[in-house]
Amino acid sequence: MQYREYGNTGIKLSALGFGCMRFPTDENRRIKEDESIEMLKYAYEHGVNIFDSAAVYNGGDSERVLGKAVKEMDRSKIYISTKNHYKGPDAGEWRRTLEGSLERLDIDYIDFYHMHDLRLNQFIEGIIVKGGPLQEALKAKEEGLIRHLCFSSHDDPENVKKMINTGYFEGILVQYNILDRAYEDVIAHARQKGLGVLVMGPVGGGRLAAPSEQIQKLIPGGAKTSAEAALRFVLANENVTTALSGMSSMQMVVENIETASRTEPLSEDEKRHMAEMLEQVRKLAELYCTGCGYCMPCPNGVDIPANFRAMIYYKVYGLKDYAKSEYRRLKNRKVNGEPKPASADVCVECGQCEAKCPQNIPIIKQLKEVAEVLGA
Repeated sequence: MQYREYGNTGIKLSALGFGCMRFPTDENRRIKEDESIEMLKYAYEHGVNIFDSAAVYNGGDSERVLGKAVKEMDRSKIYISTKNHYKGPDAGEWRRTLEGSLERLDIDYIDFYHMHDLRLNQFIEGIIVKGGPLQEALKAKEEGLIRHLCFSSHDDPENVKKMINTGYFEGILVQYNILDRAYEDVIAHARQKGLGVLVMGPVGGGRLAAPSEQIQKLIPGGAKTSAEAALRFVLANENVTTALSGMSSMQMVVENIETASRTEPLSEDEKRHMAEMLEQVRKLAELYCTGCGYCMPCPNGVDIPANFRAMIYYKVYGLKDYAKSEYRRLKNRKVNGEPKPASADVCVECGQCEAKCPQNIPIIKQLKEVAEVLGA
């Protein structure tokens, strides 16, 4: 297993972290406890030393299962990360959420405690108010209940940078993968500021686990699976500390550990090759749609950017099964319980969208293609 410095903390984390949001579940969506604990133990025994959960995952059961697994590990050799979703001004409510996590995990302290999915406006209006959650967090840190204060976010990249610049946080958790590179500059900025960087969704929330020759060929010499290529792409970024992967089977755990344990990093030539390939992919995708949204709203309810995004997954990335599932979701969309399809096949060819497209994309023609290919 590779290990990397987590910011300026002096802590070394495994390149692969265990994300505890996707434990295997039964038909009633209850976590399969024994199977999940076995996976966690295997990861620990093979070098994974960071495990990430959240108060809201599986209604708190994710933390409970992780807590049981931790009892069979050397606590001094692992790091627990979890998250507090409360973002209002009530310090007491924030503290109760923290205490709930400590109780479910059955531990005395949390190593990396994240403010969950934090937005800049929430930070300003709730977190940093006088006597609010930030002061409570600093107090909890003094008490030894949390070791390092961090945050996760899906906010605009520039807003994430502003929160990094406040100096209150020691680490961030953001989404980053081959398909989602919006936070690449944020990750570099965080590293430059001395923060540790955890990455969520390195395999694109499962999208990149599907077989795709195009994805596998992004790695010079190819990769055995799309998931391997996706994980190696994230770990090739020297500003990333750890890729947190949500794993729902022992096979995923074994394969991801094998990938994260490769001692030979991508060479500079290989990184350059990958960057050139990704730039070509980006240009191909933008030929189909740039995602600007100027074509919307459609008077007949077609979600034009979403349909084209599904087609990009199909044609550019080779994620054919995922693209078709996305199209089915658009076709079966409901609003307030009523069928409101947003798929390409409900287009009536009114032409309003084409008049608004700054790229002069032949939208009607491409929507027909989407319906024919993905609706087949």
